[in-house]
Amino acid sequence: MNITFIGFGNVGAPLADHLQRLGHRVTLAARDPGSDAVRKAQARNPALKAVPPESAVREAEVVFLATPFAANAQIVPPLAEALAGKVLVDCTNPVGPGLSHGLNSTQSGSQALQALAPQAQVVKAFTIYGCENFEDSAYPGYGVKPAMFFCGGDAAAKATVAGLIEQLGWAPLDVGGLEQALHLEHMTLLWVRLVRVQGHSPNLVWAALTR
Repeated sequence: MNITFIGFGNVGAPLADHLQRLGHRVTLAARDPGSDAVRKAQARNPALKAVPPESAVREAEVVFLATPFAANAQIVPPLAEALAGKVLVDCTNPVGPGLSHGLNSTQSGSQALQALAPQAQVVKAFTIYGCENFEDSAYPGYGVKPAMFFCGGDAAAKATVAGLIEQLGWAPLDVGGLEQALHLEHMTLLWVRLVRVQGHSPNLVWAALTR
């Protein structure tokens, strides 16, 4: 599968690395192929190619957006045409002062993203944990895989993302339409408060147990 990453820092770089090693063709959307971010990502995995953003997006089947949420309004609109018909995986989170929801919980960041790229198929995923768990998703000895919650409005797009989630070692859990993204963003804030503020282990994940 052709996969492009817009943003390849603490979250995007390990995901891009793992997906390339799983056999996908992974491209970094980079205006400056010599940037520090590109060099760090390629030091991790030299097979990651840096391509100008519009070309990288047009060639992709799936696009991961792993930028700071505040950058979306500047980054996404110029790429909206190229994103038409693409699966757009939203890895971003709107975070406000004091670890509040950055959009005052009036809408999700994913819904705001969908408005910026109206013809893309936005799927919220890879947001409810910190970067440590994207470096290594393995939790051996528990008899259950950690859950990765995801949501979106298009069934085919969600099925594509569910497949990638499973390949990366998670148990995919579809929680519904894009309106559910607001709840996932609150789960992210909960994780951040537990780990970054209260000092719980960053290797803290959710699991879905059923009978």
